[in-house]
Amino acid sequence: MKLRILKSAVTNPWFNLATEDWIFNTLNPDSHTLFLWRNSETVVIGRSQNPWVECKIDKMEADDVFLARRQSGGGAVFHDLGNTNFTFLSPKADYDQDANFTIIVNALKKLGIDAEQSGRNDMQVGDKKISGSAFKHASDRSFHHGTLLVNANMQKLGDYLNPHPLKLQAKGIKSVRSRVANLVEFNEDINHEILSDAIIEAFCEYYQDTDHGDTDYSGTVPVEELDRDTLAKEPSLNAYYEQMADWNWRFGKTPQFSHHVETRFDWGIIDLHMDVQQAVITDVVIFSDALNVELIDLLKQTLTGTKYNRSEVKAKLAELAQAHDELATQVNDFEQWLVSEMKG
Repeated sequence: MKLRILKSAVTNPWFNLATEDWIFNTLNPDSHTLFLWRNSETVVIGRSQNPWVECKIDKMEADDVFLARRQSGGGAVFHDLGNTNFTFLSPKADYDQDANFTIIVNALKKLGIDAEQSGRNDMQVGDKKISGSAFKHASDRSFHHGTLLVNANMQKLGDYLNPHPLKLQAKGIKSVRSRVANLVEFNEDINHEILSDAIIEAFCEYYQDTDHGDTDYSGTVPVEELDRDTLAKEPSLNAYYEQMADWNWRFGKTPQFSHHVETRFDWGIIDLHMDVQQAVITDVVIFSDALNVELIDLLKQTLTGTKYNRSEVKAKLAELAQAHDELATQVNDFEQWLVSEMKG
């Protein structure tokens, strides 16, 4: 199995998020692939979020801040040139999440920083969080995306986001900020290029040291630099870029609905809009910061076309919970709440 290293020379977030999708959906998973990138000032929202509610759009436009919508779920994050983003793609049979974290820890060690994995998603130095990760799996491949705080402006997120009152009730923003640190606090000379070089070196060294016998990782692995010209050379990548840049993908259309309710569960905020005509739910939009996008899609599909009465909705959601045992807890939470909120 080969190693492949990609590095973006572009700081446009639509290009870089499109490249992630291109890597995950298009590249042949016959190698361990590393992709390194960073974005200009950008608010990245989850696939199910409402930008008109989440973001201060006017201020973002005045300050030339990008809005990007990723394919995965979760809440809004702020990227700037002080973030270094890393993406690992591996064949599913050879996927090793611990190996990915080890590579990043080893890279930081080269720069005099002692980091360690914290929980399933994070890395920290001492008691300070310096990185967060997310994961995605398909039938033949696995994907690990993470962000390292190098010299990020941690105050900017508050400048461009409208904090949701339900979320503010659940967590204190100041206490979260106090537990996060930039890597420059531990090595004042570190920057994106220095860190990228260290990650590339650690990536190659790890697979050379853990050679499985039939693979030769010796020698230098060439770094493939991606730039705007790559869009012309890779039509499938260009298609992903066009989607990410498209206004309809980023903003979408928020229609008027006849029934609007919202709440917060342990697993995320639900902002539900339903259009009801002749006692049938004809259209459903759900805005959410829940990580599980499939859950949100299934809830919308289940409710659309269902009669607007408690027993019908309850029965349809019970069928959904039975068909998707892994989502049963969240579906049952949603069903109990929605039925209690319905009129008549």
